Amino acid sequence: MFAPSAAARTETRALLREARPLVLTNLGNMTLGLVDVAVVGRLGEREIAAAGLGNTLFFNIALFGAGVLFALDPLIAQALGAREGHHAAKHALSGVALALLLALPLALLMLVVAEWVPPVSVDAPTAAATFEFVIARMSSLLPFLLTLAVRGYLQAHGKSRSLMLGVLVANVINLPAAIALVHGVPAIGLPALGLTGAGLASGIASVVQFAITAAPLPRMLAEDLGRAPTWADIDRARMGKVMRLGMPLGLQITLEAGSFWFVTLVIGTFGNTALAAHHIALTAVSTTFQVALGIGGATAVRVGRAIGHETGSESSRVRARRAGLLGIGIGAGSMALGALVFALFPEAIGRAMTSQPDVVAAAIPFFLVAACFQLSDGTQTVAQAALRGAGDTTWPLILNFGGHYLIGIPVGWLLARTMGLGPVGLWWGLSAGLTAVALLLLLRFARLSSRPIVRA
Repeated sequence: MFAPSAAARTETRALLREARPLVLTNLGNMTLGLVDVAVVGRLGEREIAAAGLGNTLFFNIALFGAGVLFALDPLIAQALGAREGHHAAKHALSGVALALLLALPLALLMLVVAEWVPPVSVDAPTAAATFEFVIARMSSLLPFLLTLAVRGYLQAHGKSRSLMLGVLVANVINLPAAIALVHGVPAIGLPALGLTGAGLASGIASVVQFAITAAPLPRMLAEDLGRAPTWADIDRARMGKVMRLGMPLGLQITLEAGSFWFVTLVIGTFGNTALAAHHIALTAVSTTFQVALGIGGATAVRVGRAIGHETGSESSRVRARRAGLLGIGIGAGSMALGALVFALFPEAIGRAMTSQPDVVAAAIPFFLVAACFQLSDGTQTVAQAALRGAGDTTWPLILNFGGHYLIGIPVGWLLARTMGLGPVGLWWGLSAGLTAVALLLLLRFARLSSRPIVRA
């Protein structure tokens, strides 16, 4: 019988210890979105469809900025692995400055896309409602980016208490805020704001989350720098390095999210019921994805630290390879539970998210497809993170494009339009794309980690 080595057991315990708070934080972040869906879900099909399309648009653009900031993960983790805390602190400060610079152009892009894209796929009232929601949802863009910049530094240090506390308090605030702003409180003269209220509630919760998450940052930066941080610690060279490493990451995440966005737009042509059902299922799938994302974050840190310690050596390579492969295995295994839940309880999940019976019935086939691609989704998510920890960002971009756009979307279009499977056929295409990407990224990490890896 196979028995894991002592080193593998030690690495597994360390990875799970670091992943646990990240998974809980990610699930807390996802709960913010689930609450909004549940509150808006009582308004009607058009509102669900508009919120779904609006959220997809918001995150597709915001995730480009998130991808750029993910470049902080290997830079900070490798610096700490080499015991260079001052470099880690300066990378973190440069990341915060970059988040501030990215917010305005991304917000302007959201306005342009929200104005022009929805009318292509949905009727005029739904397009108008989508634009209304996006305008309000933009209030959470800057705190979202700043929280990500801070998260990378805290995560690499293994300090995640403020991350969890921030998302916990944000959730406590979000539910009553969403109910009050969406449905109104006549007793105090607060009108019902509908979709705008849902977007504003997310913005309020995001600001609170960032304030709490960033609370320990000044003290930690001072400890790493040996003094209080100053503006001089933010330099263009570091920001340029983050951009060079992060641009492929941003494009990679945007391409992956873009494949889901394309599917969302096409499903919109099948009517509001199909679009609302797609959004319900996609929100549930995004919830299980948060588990793999948290494991991936811990894996990126473990790989980065291993590479930073005696960078380029054989022992460093072995530790990085062990951390990456174990993380990928744990990520894939964790998604098996999500697959089981989607396969066994699709109707119950749908009813928990909307009171519209037609939407629930239309969502069930999506959940069954989702059950089939959970393992692939977990594998590709953590494999990308392992490569990110190694500073490899270009090849994942290429492989993601090939898997999603040369396999996933064409297969989905063929099944939906030519073979008559409709919206569910598009989801089978997503499944094919995710599976192809998972295999390609796994092979890429296996090859990369077969030889010594030098710091990014």
